[in-house]
Amino acid sequence: MFYIVTMMKQGDKILLIDDDQRLAEMIQEFLQDEGYAVTIALDGQTGLMYRENENFRAVILDLMLPDINGLEICRILRATDSIPILMLTAKGESLDRVLGLEMGADDYLPKPFEPRELLARLRAILRRGGAPLSGNIIRFGRLEVDRDAMEARLEGKRCDLTVYQFRLLLALADSAGRVLTRDQLMNALQGSDLDAFDRSIDVHVSRIRAEIENNPKQPRRLITVRGVGYVFARDQE
Repeated sequence: MFYIVTMMKQGDKILLIDDDQRLAEMIQEFLQDEGYAVTIALDGQTGLMYRENENFRAVILDLMLPDINGLEICRILRATDSIPILMLTAKGESLDRVLGLEMGADDYLPKPFEPRELLARLRAILRRGGAPLSGNIIRFGRLEVDRDAMEARLEGKRCDLTVYQFRLLLALADSAGRVLTRDQLMNALQGSDLDAFDRSIDVHVSRIRAEIENNPKQPRRLITVRGVGYVFARDQE
């Protein structure tokens, strides 16, 4: 059984998944005063259901939940979603922080915390981008990736990408902040008309960089992780 409290107010919509009802309502009230609209889910299944049915600008996610571990929820969200995630936990061990970030969380805040610090971290992950503009458009600073139109736009100007290059960019953007190996990228693009060699990925990444980077020779958005693959950086202009 689950219990949900929804605050109806205009402003950025935030999903808060935390089983501590008293704390959740305090956070909700504080963020309401700052102009946010907060929906509370007191368990993980409810949180996932709400995320599936509504558009939110960010998720505040507790690590310890009664049904699904917060790390697992983070993993589930990151499989298909680029929404910014701020993870909360009563634990202070660095291992929990590392695991949360490796699962795709954008930031980590141990309990207890000051409300102002929560607000500052929330604003920071919202500024980094990656939150949906609609169900099928995601934005990273000056860059928009439009699933429906199958195009990327930099400052509103369409990037000159092939269908395959767009799909490659989308695969990386959908996993923003996570390192993807060449094998993972090849698997994500199965069915495309592409060369079967790993180096083909490198060639296409180079061409994507030419369209979205200020300086393709010193990329800040599509970063090479030597010996592993690539990571799409969230926090660039």
